[in-house]
Amino acid sequence: MPYAKYTPEKVAAKGDTIYRQRLQRIVEPEYDGSFLVIDIETGTYEIDADDVQAAKRLLASHPDAVIYGLRNGSPTAYRIGGRFSVDQQ
Repeated sequence: MPYAKYTPEKVAAKGDTIYRQRLQRIVEPEYDGSFLVIDIETGTYEIDADDVQAAKRLLASHPDAVIYGLRNGSPTAYRIGGRFSVDQQ
């Protein structure tokens, strides 16, 4: 989402700061692996196993939210790739 007042880097920096300073100790480890979306202007947040649902709830209550999202307790939100194995019988 483009935001007139913020570059993507500023959204990420401010969101990360809010998470580390105010939310991390509240939401870890209870919501480990869940998605957390934060309105960087108000500090309001939503948590859900589904990132889209968390964002929808946040936008329903704050339509002009500037959103930063992350997977709680993980350095990345998603995994790319995988491994396929064939069972030997």
